[in-house]
Amino acid sequence: MGTKHVIRQLVEKALDIKKLTPEIENEINSELTQMGYISDVDYEALELLMAEMDAGRIKLVPSWG
Repeated sequence: MGTKHVIRQLVEKALDIKKLTPEIENEINSELTQMGYISDVDYEALELLMAEMDAGRIKLVPSWG
């Protein structure tokens, strides 16, 4: 069974657009719920996302618009 690192891909998407949308956040939460665990790669990606948000480089937005 191959690992897709979907959470890392979602974090990359947020970093690219410099926004954490509810859609991306919901997809991350859904992946965590389905997997029941988090890989090291995905964990590191989430740590990076949180650090970027804390630094103000990623904005939490109410929607894609």
